[in-house]
Amino acid sequence: MRTADRIANLPPYLFAEIDRKKEEKIAQGIDVISLGIGDPDLPTPQNIISAMTEAIQEPSNHQYPSYFGAKRYRQACAEWMSRRFGVSVDPDTEVLALIGSKEGIAHVFIAYVDPGDVTLVPGSGYPVYHTGGILVGGESWFMPMTEENDFLADFESCPPEVLKRAKMMFISYPNNPTSAIATPEYFDRAIAFAKEHDLLLIHDNAYSELGFDGYKPISILEHPGAKDVAIEFFSCSKSYNMTGWRIAFAAGNASAIKALGTVKSNIDSGAFTAVQDAAIEAMLGPQDITEELCAVYQRRRDMVMDALADAGLSARIPKGTIYVWVKVPDGYDSASFATKVLEEANVIVAPGNAYGPSGEGYVRISLATPDDRLVEALDRIKSTL
Repeated sequence: MRTADRIANLPPYLFAEIDRKKEEKIAQGIDVISLGIGDPDLPTPQNIISAMTEAIQEPSNHQYPSYFGAKRYRQACAEWMSRRFGVSVDPDTEVLALIGSKEGIAHVFIAYVDPGDVTLVPGSGYPVYHTGGILVGGESWFMPMTEENDFLADFESCPPEVLKRAKMMFISYPNNPTSAIATPEYFDRAIAFAKEHDLLLIHDNAYSELGFDGYKPISILEHPGAKDVAIEFFSCSKSYNMTGWRIAFAAGNASAIKALGTVKSNIDSGAFTAVQDAAIEAMLGPQDITEELCAVYQRRRDMVMDALADAGLSARIPKGTIYVWVKVPDGYDSASFATKVLEEANVIVAPGNAYGPSGEGYVRISLATPDDRLVEALDRIKSTL
């Protein structure tokens, strides 16, 4: 049997490859420490679990969910947006429930991209921004991201002949994998650029609650004119330690929300309603969890920065996310250094080039690892240098 060309054209999925390498080592009886995947090591808060326990007993939640999300869930998302960012969105037309933001990112390509169309993609970004286009026959143009421009995706350098075929543009700040943050002025420029070139602007705000040193990430929807061209993805995964629960939402431009909802109604049957009820508790219940998480990750960040300096490795101090973006030593590229660390230290780090061409020369270290294992991993890496 022959698979579709779109499958053959996909690069190996980064995190599946990391899991495969880890399992190979473990099968050999080797103690492997993974700093490669951003999956929180801390449990989901008890009040969210309790809300789920109660919701799962409700018979009405056992039936097919709404394609677009329960009305109470969409209202809670709108209330959270208002409380958190001072942004007003209509829960009926400007909010859509997602089975995790990854699902929404992949499905928005079906709604907007035809074969041959172009999506502007961060030069270092979540791999689905690129692979989602491959799956629908689209093309990616990678916006350069360099340390000199603070890892802000340079959409203004896109050639005119590419812009003529462009339909969408992704940005994401705080950024995975670089941990960079964006200025309000950058968001204003992105909105103006999207309007000028008739682009759907998508801001992936998966790390909206994870900021350090007093920094609070912002929403692009806070900016004038954003809802004319933009939608934003929010996720409970990192903010509330709910990666396995698969619950998120999109908010913003009503036409884009409707188009994405149309795709979803033809492909999936919506998020389990009991999980939506648990997410309501996450968003509208006590928010101490986000403050506690930020404190944990900031402490780990400081540990990592000290250890990197001691090992002679360079990285910018992150102001958000759960990652540290590390320059590889002279004489290595991203893949060769990640391979060295895996083979000699039995530590997994994510090679930067897997996130796009601007990621070459870097590796990503995840802070979602218990303190003692994080320290041990960094000691092992230092020993290889």
